[in-house]
Amino acid sequence: MQLKNKRALITGGGSGFGAGIVAKFATEGAQVLVVDINAEAAQAVAAVHGARSARADVSKAADWAALAAQMQAEFGGCDILVNNAGITHLPQPMGDVEEDEFDRIIAVNAKSVYHSARHIVPLMLAGGGGALVNIASTAGISPRPNLTWYNASKGWMMTATQSMAVELAPRGVRVNAVCPVAGETPLLQSFMGQDTPEVRAKFLATIPIGRFSTPADIAEATAFLASDAAGMITGICLPVDGGRCI
Repeated sequence: MQLKNKRALITGGGSGFGAGIVAKFATEGAQVLVVDINAEAAQAVAAVHGARSARADVSKAADWAALAAQMQAEFGGCDILVNNAGITHLPQPMGDVEEDEFDRIIAVNAKSVYHSARHIVPLMLAGGGGALVNIASTAGISPRPNLTWYNASKGWMMTATQSMAVELAPRGVRVNAVCPVAGETPLLQSFMGQDTPEVRAKFLATIPIGRFSTPADIAEATAFLASDAAGMITGICLPVDGGRCI
């Protein structure tokens, strides 16, 4: 049980990659707070795995303050944070994305990491260290056309990961990122624009292994990076992509 007794907060934990990460962490012995903007989804996942749950909009500072207080009250601190919550826009020319949609993408995918640094990292520092894993994307490494602002938000997350890593390493906090290729999650149709056999085949043709990623794929990589087995690893952005970015 590589995460036994570790106290973990996982955002976007009510579905998709997040739910897979929750399942893996619980199996590995972690005490987990499942966070999602959909309170019912968070509660359902938490109930299956004996975890706690909370509703939060990760773009809001007040919600992060409440999460920090809940982690302290229920677990006595935080050892692991997984910034998994994220959104995208439909494939379209960059100039066609409306400003309010652009603002929301940046707030959820990028500003949430800033809020987590302000509210959760201090709990880690108070406890002597910890591990933070940001769920970025292959979009930040090898961008697809017509997803420009989503791509940019994930590139931002990768740079933030590396900068946070070098700043926090002397204080005992490791920071890494996992970069999934498109997976079987609620966001898949948004990435593709439409879910048809033809569009799926076009996407799959770019992945040498020949399949989409799964929540279990991402969970395994995340659990490793969060564990003591990765104690000498910080600042990496690990593609879990079936060879897409080669």
